[in-house]
Amino acid sequence: MKFIPIDPDNPALVEAYALVKSCDIRNAKNGTQYLDICLADKDGEVFAKLWNYAADKDFLPAANTVIKVRGALQDYNGTSQFIVKKMRDITLTDNIDINDFVKSADCDGDVMYNIITSIVDGFEDDDLKGVVASMLEDNKAEILSFPAAEKLHHAMRGGLLYHTLSIVRLAECVCGIYPCIDRELLLSGAILHDIAKLREYTVNSSGMVDGHTVEGMLLGHLVMGAEDVGRKCDELGVDSEKKYLLQHMLISHHGKLEFGAAVRPGFIEAEVLSQLDLLDANMYEMADAVKDVAKGEFTGRLWMLDNRRLYNHGRVDVSPVANIADSAE
Repeated sequence: MKFIPIDPDNPALVEAYALVKSCDIRNAKNGTQYLDICLADKDGEVFAKLWNYAADKDFLPAANTVIKVRGALQDYNGTSQFIVKKMRDITLTDNIDINDFVKSADCDGDVMYNIITSIVDGFEDDDLKGVVASMLEDNKAEILSFPAAEKLHHAMRGGLLYHTLSIVRLAECVCGIYPCIDRELLLSGAILHDIAKLREYTVNSSGMVDGHTVEGMLLGHLVMGAEDVGRKCDELGVDSEKKYLLQHMLISHHGKLEFGAAVRPGFIEAEVLSQLDLLDANMYEMADAVKDVAKGEFTGRLWMLDNRRLYNHGRVDVSPVANIADSAE
């Protein structure tokens, strides 16, 4: 986390804008209370303390909000700890960009959305074009910044569109190699496969997932997405087979029943979508883990990759995200 020194004679005295990840009132051994706070920005986090907290006079920050803090950095058991002297809510004059405080896609949501819709505009199948374009338009306001997950792959602001555009780009490449693939059907499934995550998850004021909706817990985004596609197809008068093909791609894109798929992929495009979804998810997780270890070292065990440990050979700089819009042009 980045702090700015404010006193040349006292380099430990610093200030910063920070996202409050958590803030709890604790009881000290001497009978007083203190605040136990986790502060963060996109570069990292630090644990902080406000000693001698008094509810009637001290500011109590809310979780998932950005505040301005001033205090001193100390070493505590080998790690940095921030002792808060002052803190306050931000104001409009602070000119805060939330993307500086939470993990975000390195590409603007409108740019990614426009790339995807321009591809859909070129579809020759009017039914697929109508369904996909209409569902994107219906959900545009939310999808521009929505994360793709609570944890693991693409759990960041804009992560849902980033993951979607990544799979679209992969699908375009695969279609250029295998002429047996129905390009527009595969792209339709790629664009819509996770769209029901907008209803599966709830997000907090920082734009990150903080839980599940009731229907999200009971049904999940695969089933809800298939239901949404079915309603849209019926609304637009799309024939039954195209509707079933689209629905099948959504309910099978997790590949295996133990991974949450309702059924196994039953035709070529459904299988390809499942493989590309897994590839993109794994690539994000691998890069996110490897970037944090030095050259010549191994990561910790990665649950998503069957508890394997990955080696950082150091031959390239590793980052889980890039400016995907530039790459797509």
